[in-house]
Amino acid sequence: MAANGMAAQTQDTDNPGGLSVQFGKYIGIGADGNLWVDGCDVQALAQEHGAPLYIVSENELRHRYRAFRDGFLAHYPHVEILFANKSNNGLAIRHVLNQEGAGGDCFGVNEMYIALLAGTDPRKLVLNGSNKQDEELEMAIANGICVNIDAMDELDRVDAISQRLGRKVAIGIRLKLDLLPLAGRTGVAMHGPGTLKEQSDSTKWGMTREQTVEIVRRAQRMPNVELKETHFHLSRMSNDPENFAIMAREMIVWSGYLRDETGWTPPCIDIGGGWTFGKWYGTGPRAQIDDDRAPTPDVYGRQVGAAIREEAARLGLPLPMLRIEPGRAISGPSGIAIGRVGAIKQGAKKKWVNLDLSTNHLSWASALDWYYHAVAVRGTAREASELVDLVGPLCNSDEVGAHRLMPPLARGDFVAFLDAGGYTESSAARYNAQLLPATVLVADGVAEVITVREQWRDVAGRFKVPPRLLAASFGGARG
Repeated sequence: MAANGMAAQTQDTDNPGGLSVQFGKYIGIGADGNLWVDGCDVQALAQEHGAPLYIVSENELRHRYRAFRDGFLAHYPHVEILFANKSNNGLAIRHVLNQEGAGGDCFGVNEMYIALLAGTDPRKLVLNGSNKQDEELEMAIANGICVNIDAMDELDRVDAISQRLGRKVAIGIRLKLDLLPLAGRTGVAMHGPGTLKEQSDSTKWGMTREQTVEIVRRAQRMPNVELKETHFHLSRMSNDPENFAIMAREMIVWSGYLRDETGWTPPCIDIGGGWTFGKWYGTGPRAQIDDDRAPTPDVYGRQVGAAIREEAARLGLPLPMLRIEPGRAISGPSGIAIGRVGAIKQGAKKKWVNLDLSTNHLSWASALDWYYHAVAVRGTAREASELVDLVGPLCNSDEVGAHRLMPPLARGDFVAFLDAGGYTESSAARYNAQLLPATVLVADGVAEVITVREQWRDVAGRFKVPPRLLAASFGGARG
């Protein structure tokens, strides 16, 4: 699809699309007043490809990755960015990130397979998970992927498979950090109620200090096992960069403890993901804090880098390689989700605007006070004069955007939910047998389908009817 003249405008490095209002570097309101993504008019895209629809900006994706790479490298010498594949596991997305030099965080055999199929450097991949199956471990070991141990019997299973395959294996250990300084700090309730420490303590992840020491000592006796890293993931519970610095500092404290107890100093620490991003209009959980005050990758990099340097110097440790696993903060702002307006109902106290986009497609829309900013695709800058509930077609309340100020909408209009590139397609559901949407990747005025829209046969083809039921329904067995 051509950019209809948008690309011919004088380009500004901070506003390459010449957008009158920017929702992202490459996403905003174009010269015709409609929503544009990376040189394409979203109204035209939605008419061509239908709805529901996901749209991802390739240039925004690259821009968001580079912000983390450059933001951390500006403050720390050895950094690898491992994209959290679970946030958007599209094959084309993985190709883009490979071209940028990103590694990857994988859960399960399928995420590993997609990353390997795209040609990701296996030395930059890690396999995480609390209950890894033999199939996962075998794929990881056969391809040279680091396995982060998260169960006491997992090391023996890794050792046995590596011996059977005749392959050495790199391992990390997922830690159960103490995080005492976070005992009085609160954030988003991602893992139940309580402080950040209470939430972290309550999750299934990680090995205690004693268990970690035991795993290291046992691994040191296994000639085919290479101890590579320690790992922790704070999760998306806070956008205060100091909380991440506290976590990184404690990773180094554990490195000193492991050195003293086992003689092994982790050459790499992986401090996981959970990094936030903010927009001037508010987004994410508790949208009132995920605005333009939210920390940038540069702020995170400065505070985390300083904490690691200070603690390593205090303990006399060498600076480790630093790995981080951003997912939503890279993929989220790079995509939008589109729904088409259907029935509009005016009640005594409320107005409902029905869309064909549902919480199947925006699974976090009704959970955790998650917030996707919604805008009209056509005439995006029109005055938002009506308070409405944006709802989907499912047989529940299906609120994809409750209490939203929108311009007047009519049947056939399109509505866009911004910052919907992460944890949407990868966690989309089929409740009420809904078909999964298509995804279009756009770059510099060109749009290409990267996920094909599901058809009826894709849903029905998963089911199987036993012969006895067929006979009872259609055969002569009916009495």
